[in-house]
Amino acid sequence: MAKKIQVVFTDEQWAVIDKLRGMMGESDADLVRNISITWLSEKSMIKPRGGKDGKFYFVDLFSGAGGLSKGLEAAGMSCALGVDFDKIAIKTFKRNHPNSEVFAGDISKLTAEKLKELIGDKKIRLVCGGPPCQGMSTVGKGDPNDPRNFLFKEFVRVVAELKPDFVLLENVTGMVSRKNQAISDGIINEFGKLGYSLEPRVLTASHYGVPERRRRTIFLGNRLGYAVKWPEQKYDGKGMPARVVGDALRDLSASDGETYNHDVESATIMDEMDVARMKHIPEGCGIRYEEDEEAYLPKELKLGVDWKTMDEGRFRQTKYQRLDRKQPSPTIMTGRYSYYHPLEPRFITAREAASVQSFPNDFVFEGTVSQQWRQIGNAVPPLMAKALGAAILETDDEKTPAKETIMMISSVRKHAFNYKEGDSFNRKPKD
Repeated sequence: MAKKIQVVFTDEQWAVIDKLRGMMGESDADLVRNISITWLSEKSMIKPRGGKDGKFYFVDLFSGAGGLSKGLEAAGMSCALGVDFDKIAIKTFKRNHPNSEVFAGDISKLTAEKLKELIGDKKIRLVCGGPPCQGMSTVGKGDPNDPRNFLFKEFVRVVAELKPDFVLLENVTGMVSRKNQAISDGIINEFGKLGYSLEPRVLTASHYGVPERRRRTIFLGNRLGYAVKWPEQKYDGKGMPARVVGDALRDLSASDGETYNHDVESATIMDEMDVARMKHIPEGCGIRYEEDEEAYLPKELKLGVDWKTMDEGRFRQTKYQRLDRKQPSPTIMTGRYSYYHPLEPRFITAREAASVQSFPNDFVFEGTVSQQWRQIGNAVPPLMAKALGAAILETDDEKTPAKETIMMISSVRKHAFNYKEGDSFNRKPKD
């Protein structure tokens, strides 16, 4: 049954239409209808995004627990397949992505035939993931044949097999450092051989609603000749204020009323001396320099280290670091003993760490506590992934032709290692 729609044109748009009236022998109604259909088709509002079912399918390689997939699905995409060697992580992935197929094992065994069996006739629009890329450099020269580069080459192989329109790679911030220039060049060149134009950016999770200042290098591009659209910063300095640790810890219960992966007993501090020290560490503070030790610990609880003989006169990682409820967290790592609760004399739990990473409370992690932490610390924050997914869909909708410009790694590097912004740790609280 036909439906009536109302089309509203601006004066400028109607002036263009008025010039076309009668030129093609069309009635006014037919002219407006044809122009509207053409515009809708160009905007992909009638044309399906993907295959016959209109879904934008993606494959997540080196998926881990599925933080990247969770965010991309929240943006409106559909995960067709998750792939990882870690069987516990894949168990978590399947639990939280029940409609996706999974492959747990050596990615080299994921043959073209196996891909077809798992994916079926779904049209894959995006292949994403975080392959290890260190082998892209040998003595300052990017070399795709370096034996250390096996997993990256497998990522490229799957892309060549599936021929998605879009590619997304994520990796550590150091990927764009000067010493790793050859690695970044190797990644861009290798995908260029397949017809993909990739751009690198270093994104900060807190800019996209994640209560954490995690930074990741993202390589994003396509083979359609479209300009790469990056997600706009909406939090933490622009627009809305940053979400903070207090937001993440406020409510940890799932929709069924349960609180998962929240084993407070396993977060207990076992060493009595450490318990005593933590009673003196203010919220948002820790010990990294000698002045921190002098500010917070009484003589009988001193650490007993010789600060003068330590490299750069500091610990490499801050010790006894309490999170601050009024600030985004530093990067959540894979170790369960990395951070302490803002107020209580204990470590944070896996659930609290997952919430800081912006995982929804319904997302349940499988395995032991240590295995849960490894999955959480290795994950892409879902809210950052959601912003990336939305940007990819906008790129697909807008179809803006790419300009003949080259994103220089050096221009990305210039802003990649500025950690002063929001660095609230190790500062003595104001009275």
